[in-house]
Amino acid sequence: MTNLLSIIQMVVAVLLVVCILLQQRGSGLGGLLGGGGEGYHTKRGLEKTIFTATIILAFIFLALGLARLIIVQ
Repeated sequence: MTNLLSIIQMVVAVLLVVCILLQQRGSGLGGLLGGGGEGYHTKRGLEKTIFTATIILAFIFLALGLARLIIVQ
């Protein structure tokens, strides 16, 4: 059981890293070079889906870590 949880947690960790890397930051270095004056905007479409998936994957990762901790003891 612990091995299965470990494998699932590794898969979730990779997916979480991918989701984090896919997210775009607002201005990045554009503000340093004079660009990036977009202001505030709401998340729509794929950006919102990736944001929501990141939050869900983070909670799943945390829950799997706690489950492994409880099972091992």
